[in-house]
Amino acid sequence: MRILFATSLVAGGVGRHVRQLADGLVTEGHDVVVACPASVAEAFDMGGSGARVLEVEVGTTRPAQVPSAQRALRRVLRGADVAHAHGVRAGAALALAGLGQHRHPNLHSAPERHPHLHTAPDRHPHLRPHPPLVVTSHNAPPPGRGAAAVYEVLERIVCHRADLVLTVSDDLADRARRRGARAVSAAVVPSGAAAVADDRTRQAAAGSLRAELGLAEAVPLVLTAGRLAEQKRVEAVIRAHHRLVTNTAAPAPRPVLVVVGDGPLETALRAEAAAGPGEVRFLGRRDDMPRLLAGADVVVSAARWEGQPLVLQEALAAGAPVVATDVGGTAALLDGAGLLVPGEDGDDELADRLAAAVGSLLADPAARTRLTDRSRERAARLPTEQEALTAVLQAYRRVVGSTTGE
Repeated sequence: MRILFATSLVAGGVGRHVRQLADGLVTEGHDVVVACPASVAEAFDMGGSGARVLEVEVGTTRPAQVPSAQRALRRVLRGADVAHAHGVRAGAALALAGLGQHRHPNLHSAPERHPHLHTAPDRHPHLRPHPPLVVTSHNAPPPGRGAAAVYEVLERIVCHRADLVLTVSDDLADRARRRGARAVSAAVVPSGAAAVADDRTRQAAAGSLRAELGLAEAVPLVLTAGRLAEQKRVEAVIRAHHRLVTNTAAPAPRPVLVVVGDGPLETALRAEAAAGPGEVRFLGRRDDMPRLLAGADVVVSAARWEGQPLVLQEALAAGAPVVATDVGGTAALLDGAGLLVPGEDGDDELADRLAAAVGSLLADPAARTRLTDRSRERAARLPTEQEALTAVLQAYRRVVGSTTGE
């Protein structure tokens, strides 16, 4: 099968998911093209999957780049059996390139394998000019009235033109249906996490992380990880930490907060941390997340919205007790393996709730042990890469069949 992936500028979880799917599809003998910005191709080594990479500013907001980007997408669509956009912006770009409707019906006569996708001329002129369109909705609308309004326009384009919309959470599925999507299904996103950490692994990680930070073994560590951007609300975690260390009922020694990741708010967050009591360590972007998560006493997520966040999947595999906001798909992902706090609270109330939840776990080793056991059990039930690959191929065959009358 000839498969086109398209994605615009994306964060880590989406990019890794695209790379995982490309790896699996190429391994199974499918021809894959990944159309994405050069920065995405480099960050996730898309070419390393064996797929052909087309560097194009998919979904660009720069007017001067739009015509050339759309022409490039139209060219690469020729002869594809299915196109799969990751993200609403990329989905709208493919839809506006002519996808989604008005297709030639004679698709099923094409052979299953096309080993020369990137060099051979179109040997199947009888095929419809545009393949069926699958779009995975990975995110909720961005904050800000203007950005949200633009996003809704793109959503409506996607929902009216796509043959199938896959979503990473129930709230996104409901949103797609309200905007006119004809077919909506759950996206299967594998964790990609390391093996589930046992007690010995967690103990070793706890010791090595504290040694790296120059801390005594008895110092509690609270960790938050992700892009330092508005969506993640890391400032609420920092304020919760300030409250926690000033609470006279908090256990001694005082906990240290570890912040992993980088992003546009790093300078502001460092200033926020320095303005209050307690110790906050910023570690930047790291490639040893399983060790860091396994070494923490509590992992915290204060995100405004999440679908199936990779960092929480990794935290489950690390056996980490989790405190998270009850937003998007987080509750479904954790499935009881963590403490949830309301996600719609204002910053001060959220900080209070996070401080209370984290403090309760730090003061109760037995509660942490119970959550560690639940995390491991939940991690063992998360979908594998093979399950995700099987699910996406079923989705492709479904839309191909629906457009050919099979």
